Amino acid sequence: MAKTKGTSSLSEAIRETADGMFKSGILDEESYHRITLRHLPDEEKAIEIPVPTGEDIRAMREKANLSQAVFARKLNLSTGYVSQLERGIKRPSGPALVLLNLIRKRGIEAIQ
Repeated sequence: MAKTKGTSSLSEAIRETADGMFKSGILDEESYHRITLRHLPDEEKAIEIPVPTGEDIRAMREKANLSQAVFARKLNLSTGYVSQLERGIKRPSGPALVLLNLIRKRGIEAIQ
């Protein structure tokens, strides 16, 4: 593995060891990514956050048995914005995206 600009020898050794352990099956993919993420150059650290569709957002809200107004209030959003998200006019981003993914994974109780 070639040393990249701005990385230490220790970081390179950790990445190389993790690569070998992953390739040999000793380390699962999730653990491998957890170990190596902090040792990646900044341009490789991009984290992809899944963007829920309007249907997903509506399903989350309905599963929580909340109106658009109450759901919006819990997320600190306007009712109009939640409506636009559900209709697919807008796509969530920033803190709203993070909260929606948290609700998708853990339920509305995660933000109460």
